[in-house]
Amino acid sequence: MLPPVEKAQELYDKYYIVCQEFTEEIQCSIQAKLCAKIAIDEIIEAIDWHYYETPNNEIEYWQEVEHELNKSE
Repeated sequence: MLPPVEKAQELYDKYYIVCQEFTEEIQCSIQAKLCAKIAIDEIIEAIDWHYYETPNNEIEYWQEVEHELNKSE
């Protein structure tokens, strides 16, 4: 598993590439970050829903990824 800072960048980059063809650079950056945050929230919600099946560190990991993504604002 990637360190949280690298995972945050990876998610951002994936969404940036998708919107880059349709949007200006500044708007694409905002949209990529928003999409990455939505994905992280969905992952945390899915983990929380099945908490009994997931090690505690999974939620903490994704919260740290979200924190790293927010640091670049």
